[in-house]
Formats: sequence, C-alpha cells, structure tokens
Amino acid sequence: MSMQKYYQETVLPVLAKEMPEMNVMALPKISKVSINVSLKEALKDKGVITKVSEQLATITGQKPRINKARLSIANFQLREGDPIGVSVTLRGKKMDDFLTKLVNIALPRVRDFHGISTTSFDGKGNYTLGLTEQIVFPEIDYAKVDKIRGLQITVVTTASDDKMAKRLLELLGFPFEKEEHRG
Repeated sequence: MSMQKYYQETVLPVLAKEMPEMNVMALPKISKVSINVSLKEALKDKGVITKVSEQLATITGQKPRINKARLSIANFQLREGDPIGVSVTLRGKKMDDFLTKLVNIALPRVRDFHGISTTSFDGKGNYTLGLTEQIVFPEIDYAKVDKIRGLQITVVTTASDDKMAKRLLELLGFPFEKEEHRG
C-alpha cells in the first residue's frame, strides 16, 4: 500500500480523533522530502559528482541538482561556484515511493539499528535523518560503489510543532528508537 493511501485510510482518522479541535484540512501531513549528499572530495575529483548523482537518481527516481559553494574559503581550498554536493527534493508520488522504501526496506537494513533518533526535529515540525551508507537502498549495486557515502534526509511536514510531527511520523511507520536505547 502506498504511503499516501495509508495516510488517507489509516493515519488521518487517528489524527482527527487525537486532535478534534483541528479542521481535517489542517491536520499534519508530509509536504516534501529533501535528500542531500555533501561531497568534500569533489574539490579534488570532479568525477565524484557524476557518480553520486547517478546513485541518487537511482535511489530517488529523479535527477539531482548540483549544489555549488556560495563563498570562497581559503582554509578549505574552496572557491565560490565549486560543486560541493548534490540534492533532490521529492514531492507527490516520487516522495511517496521513496518514503515507503525508506521505512520498509532501507532502515531495517542498517547495521545495529535500534530505531531513528527522537531528537532530530527542528522545532518547526520537520525531521532530519542521517544515513551513513547509501548501500542500504536495494537499487544500489554494491559492485559499482567506489566509496560508502552518507546522505541526509529531511522530511518536511505541515505540523506546527515537533510533538505533532513525531505523532504523524509514528503513525506512518517511522521506527523511532525506544527510550532505553538512548545513550
């Protein structure tokens, strides 16, 4: 079942019961997902951007945007306009497919996985999750991977606060860590 259909049929009725003072149209939902890969080695090897772009396109089904440096920083040998990463913003069906894959396939494949952190909310109802390996996604051919790279996934919700956003993500099946696993 797609994440959108699950949201409509299962999550929305639960949220409506838990927050009866809110209009149904004002109940929280996920508006977009941003995936970002920072590449400091792109300064020395320009081919890295191409490789990572292809991998990110394979994972998300959408062509990534190349992020360029906005400032020159002499200590990092960085010039304004140098490519330093790639990112993708997903909405609609592609976002739906990516989140379903992330929650049901990729996160369970992470080594020593005890759940995702409950402290990674930004105060405005958005959640950011870091993955240390791109190979947890089933589309990535391990034989073609030159280096293990991490990626940052930001789930942007329409929730007004973190508590509401956490409840939304819990109902959608995001595996939050249990309190006893906190260090």
